Parts: sequence; C-alpha cells; structure tokens
Amino acid sequence: MDTGIVMTRTTKIWLGVALGVASSLLLAGCSVFGYRGGTETPDYTVVDQVRDLEIRDYAPRLAADTVVQAATVEKARKQGFKRLAGYIFGDNQAGEEMAMTAPVAQSSKKIEMTAPVAQTATDRGWRIRFFLPGRLTMATAPKPTSDTVTLHEVPSQTYAVSRFSGSRGEDAVNTHIAQLTQTLADSRWETTGQAIAWFYDPPWTLPFLRRNEVAVPVEQKEAET
Repeated sequence: MDTGIVMTRTTKIWLGVALGVASSLLLAGCSVFGYRGGTETPDYTVVDQVRDLEIRDYAPRLAADTVVQAATVEKARKQGFKRLAGYIFGDNQAGEEMAMTAPVAQSSKKIEMTAPVAQTATDRGWRIRFFLPGRLTMATAPKPTSDTVTLHEVPSQTYAVSRFSGSRGEDAVNTHIAQLTQTLADSRWETTGQAIAWFYDPPWTLPFLRRNEVAVPVEQKEAET
C-alpha cells in the first residue's frame, strides 16, 4: 500500500472540507456586515471618465416609487424603504415576492408631490425608488395594492456618478453632490436634471464597506463655434 498516496488523498479531502467551512463562514460574515455580492443592479456602460467620476449610460428599466413626507431625509428613506420592501416582498395584487435589487434611490431635494386623485401639486416630499428585477416589464410586474406605491418605466439615461463609502446622511450626500457638480463644471458634460443618491447596502452594513453613489443626469455640452 502506498502510504504517500493515501496521505495525499486524505489531505485533499480535509482541505475540501476546510474550504467549505471557510466559505460558509465567509457568507455568514457577509450577511452580518451587510454585503450582498449577488444582488442584481441595473446595467450600464461607462462612456467617459472625468477624474474620479464615471459617465454612465443606463438602459431602460422598471422602478417602484413612493413619495414620502417626513421631517428629515433619513426618516423619509426609512419610511419609503418600508413601503417599497412591503411591495416587493408580497404586498401586491399577485402576492408575488420579488428579489431585492440595488440601489435604493432617493431624490437629493424635496420634490413636488402630486395628489393621487386631484393631481394638484401643493405638498412636498422625497421620492424613494426601488429598481425591479430586469425580467419584469410593466405588463408582467405585479400591481401594488397601495396607492402610495407606483410603477414607472425609467427611460435610458446618461448619468455622471461619484462613488463613496461611509455616512449616508444628508450632509454627506450634499457634500458629494457639490463635489460632483464642481468636477463637471470644467468638463464637456453639463447637468440636465436633479441630483439623486443611490444606496446599495442595507442599513446595518459597516460604513467602510458601503457602496453609496450620487448621480446627476448629464449631456454633452454644445461645441462652441
């Protein structure tokens, strides 16, 4: 009997067991830390780079929106997340659960909110948005049971995007939006709409592991004649 071969095979078996255990522990740790490596995110193509900013072309996608009145950005985000999470986890007319996607989007400033029936714009609030799985269309997505959640087809769009970690509070977001705008000022791109914040990780994620982004729709400046 060749003991060397037996030992080698035994070592491989134990190495496989050890790697399996290590993988399970890593996945458990990721869950605690808030990292979600398999979460679906919208497709995009990077078409330009302006220092640390990416200019991205996003394909059309479907989103669920809610507009929230709250005293602070953070409270609006929490309330909006709860509404939208309810919708994707089965509080819809089909009772269908959908996979969580990233990012969660939030308007950087309060927006005019249109009343559901009267179509009057008198109150103001923050828009919170979940992007739905790419397999869904307006025809196949389950309809919300609450009139506080609405579905929208988001058209293709070009965004200037800045990524950061750490705090997701209002001051931090506004600081990064100001830096984004300043960086774009001397570039061949100009803003065409309101800035927005994107959050990719759950609230309990360790700050240094968070993927946060601020983005603003852009287009190329007209060439000077």
